[in-house]
Amino acid sequence: MSLQSSDGPGGIASSSDLLGEMFYPLYDWLFSEDSQFVSDLETKLAQARMTDTVEMYLSRSLGIGFIAGLVLWLMGLMLGYGLFATGVIQVDTIIGFPVSSETVLSIIETLRIPALIVTTGLFFGSLGFAFGFGTLVAIPYSRASTRKREINMLLTDAVSYMYALSVGGLNQLEILEAMAEADDTYGEVSKEFQSIVQETEYFDVDYRTAIRKQAIETPSDDLSQFLTDMLSIVNSGGDMESFLEDKKEKHMRTAKQEQELTLETLELFGEMYMTLSLFPLLLIIILVIMQMVPDAAVNPNLLFMSVYGLIPLTGVAFIVLVSTVKHDEPGDGYLGTSSGDSRIKHEQDRGLLNLGLVEQYTGAHRVFDRIKNREGTHETVKVLQAPHLFFRDNPLFTLALTVPAALVVVTTAMVNGSAPTSWEGMKARPVWGTFIYLYAPLYITMVPLSVFREWNVISRNAVVKTLSEDLRKLASANDTGLTLLESLKSVSETTSGRLARELELMHTKVNYGMSLSEALVEFNNKYHIPRLARTVKLITKSQEASNQISAVLRTAARSSENHDDIERERKSRTRMQVVIIIMTFMTLLAVIAILQTQFIGTMAGLETGGSDVDAGANSQLADANFSENVDIDQLSLLFFHAVTLQAVLSGFISGYIRDADLLSGLKYVIILSTIALVAWALVA
Repeated sequence: MSLQSSDGPGGIASSSDLLGEMFYPLYDWLFSEDSQFVSDLETKLAQARMTDTVEMYLSRSLGIGFIAGLVLWLMGLMLGYGLFATGVIQVDTIIGFPVSSETVLSIIETLRIPALIVTTGLFFGSLGFAFGFGTLVAIPYSRASTRKREINMLLTDAVSYMYALSVGGLNQLEILEAMAEADDTYGEVSKEFQSIVQETEYFDVDYRTAIRKQAIETPSDDLSQFLTDMLSIVNSGGDMESFLEDKKEKHMRTAKQEQELTLETLELFGEMYMTLSLFPLLLIIILVIMQMVPDAAVNPNLLFMSVYGLIPLTGVAFIVLVSTVKHDEPGDGYLGTSSGDSRIKHEQDRGLLNLGLVEQYTGAHRVFDRIKNREGTHETVKVLQAPHLFFRDNPLFTLALTVPAALVVVTTAMVNGSAPTSWEGMKARPVWGTFIYLYAPLYITMVPLSVFREWNVISRNAVVKTLSEDLRKLASANDTGLTLLESLKSVSETTSGRLARELELMHTKVNYGMSLSEALVEFNNKYHIPRLARTVKLITKSQEASNQISAVLRTAARSSENHDDIERERKSRTRMQVVIIIMTFMTLLAVIAILQTQFIGTMAGLETGGSDVDAGANSQLADANFSENVDIDQLSLLFFHAVTLQAVLSGFISGYIRDADLLSGLKYVIILSTIALVAWALVA
């Protein structure tokens, strides 16, 4: 039997299935029916929502592993032949002890090189098989782990959503269906409920059995426990609203506890970073001192490897380490309407990069092509009239202008001879050369990108600054008997801020004929913040059933307040981590500056001013032969590059710890790099 994988085009899936069928006998021979490994992999395939059977998936993995092993085996044979048969590596002695028998010695001499070649091939072949087979086997585990993480992150808001729907009057089945339809907001949690609904609709399974099955298959232990507890309430006929309220409070507490654990782990990482980032500095100091020692066997390339290899590698490794703990918020923040209105879908993020609904009909008739051209011209004129607003909404597009500008600046400097074009020239003018090749492109590209990116974040987040308070006000207004639309108008008139203006705009849109649901969705898609999307989704779903949704609004406000508490704690604790990283960089900068001015400069001065020291010390300095062993200009350049690289990496690490976004570190990169540049200009 062959199954097509859902992870690729049909041709790729068919060839993969053919490979799986070819290696199925090998699978049947290697794995028994009660194999624990096979059972675990089957579970992970289900948790990862991959459609392959475990037999076919393992057979295909064996095939991929065999092909990779065969390729690397052949490469290993060629490498072994090139190293041993041609004499690049001498193999006169292998076993290291004498052999008395001439016959045994002749056999060893004959088989020595072939054995080494075959062993090299087998070693590389084994690595190839392990890599090919292991990579495919690891994919379900990785996808299941990713889904588990997202489910756990969204589960608190999902339970709050279900509780609000229960308060709004929906029964158990309607709550399950609403959760299944909310995949634009609740992502992987919604997909778990989709499986429950599909089981009941298409396979004639009662929803109790479907819930029990999904509780077993879900990758999240928290969701599994929630579904199991829900099933007990369903079977016993208990109060679902009270159950969901208890679970909502429990998961809110759990979210805070998990946030606390994450922040404690980041604090540990901050302490680790202090040690890791100082290791290259210590190594550089040791290598410099070793170069001063006469006849010391120090490879001069080690200093280059420390500066241009070890420092970047340490920074990147730390970012990867932090990414295993700190994750960005799942979801893109966009919502669709329950009616599936294509206008809303195509109008979101409308502008020069998206001309809206007309793009759906372009090519059908020439009139639509003309409309698209006119619309494109209109949007281009709007961008030219207010380019700052376009770049605010699309910060990365600043690179389309700044990258060519940076290339022009660097090329012009090279052509007119103002920029050094050789390593000797860089050593002679380290600050100016580094400024032209690194700092000028960095400032030209990163300053506009950082400014517009920060403007974008601030303008979008301004709408959620008063979200919790305004939701409480909406609930109070709704309690007095006002409809939701009237409540929006009332709150907009009595409050100030970005959200109040948006509430007033929504009220105006509804008065001109737009439905309230569409107005809410358009408002959300304008800012596309995942947190805001979950709140708007809750309100739009509830107001479809009734205009009196004060209890739902209070639930949304409580959820928003919980998010605010977590966010305040996160900002407070990560601020300390950023301070630690910046102070570590400042320490490294100060030490290298002192090494440059007080140590290297002093030693060079002592050698040239030998008449001012006693004969014994002068003799020792002469033996050290400092000027020949150490290139002072090259050391100065390497030190400058070391602190510059550390500044860039420390900036990106600070931004990632702060906001789980590398672009957030641009402002830190600019500030720390400027400090390094000014400090070294004074030092040099």
